[in-house]
Amino acid sequence: MASRSMGLASLRRRHWLKHLKKSEAFRKVILGSLGIFSFLLVWQFLSMAGVFRLPTPLTVLTETWDLIIAPFYQGSGTDVGLGWQILTSLRRVAIGFSLAAMIGVGLGMLIGSSRALYDAVDPILQVLRPVPPLAWLPIALAALRDNEPAAIFVIFITAIWPIIINTIVGVQQIPKDYKNVARVLRLSRKDYFLNILVPATVPYVFTGLRIGIGLSWLAIVAAEMLIGGVGIGFFIWDAWNSSLISEIIVAVIYVGIVGLVLDRSVAFVGRLLSHGEEVHS
Repeated sequence: MASRSMGLASLRRRHWLKHLKKSEAFRKVILGSLGIFSFLLVWQFLSMAGVFRLPTPLTVLTETWDLIIAPFYQGSGTDVGLGWQILTSLRRVAIGFSLAAMIGVGLGMLIGSSRALYDAVDPILQVLRPVPPLAWLPIALAALRDNEPAAIFVIFITAIWPIIINTIVGVQQIPKDYKNVARVLRLSRKDYFLNILVPATVPYVFTGLRIGIGLSWLAIVAAEMLIGGVGIGFFIWDAWNSSLISEIIVAVIYVGIVGLVLDRSVAFVGRLLSHGEEVHS
């Protein structure tokens, strides 16, 4: 009787493990963990062998342990923990990106709805879109005469182009049948906007927003290296000037994690508003 119970328990355990292995989440966790472990192992080996003149992962962890466990340390001036540095950068990104989202979506819908306006504005968009974010910083400093609004302007001008362009594409991709139905039903401009234009362009808009938030986070880190003060970009530059390579590595990891969270958050909201429809790349 006891052996039969043990056999049933073993069978259930094997069935559970088999089911778990088929799980996509389980597979991602296991493979992701293996990937990270392999990366750290290669890094450790190359650093110990002298191929890379970088501290090993264990050295980085040892040298930055106090920094990691006290992210909201509050000192004087710019001497604050990584948590405050990241929050300061996120605040700048939130302001600049929000302005870019509101203005960019509105302009994109307006331009995409008018062929004549699109033809007039498209050359300007194509010329300004490839300009690197940091190229705008001297112009912003000259115009605004202050580091803080200049950094926010760099975020705004960096994020707005993909938002405008993707919104324009979304408006222009609305099927003609939708427009014909709107004419037959004699929908008002308000009803056309709310019931046809907005639902049809949501996936495109959120593609632009995802690109914009990624570029915003990239731009603020670079801009803060030049404007100084509190912020994750300045923290990295200040650590470089002090030859604190381990702190730079930890900060870069934090930057990557925050960037991933921002991207996935925008994508999640986009899927909710588009009823699960994938955004367009």
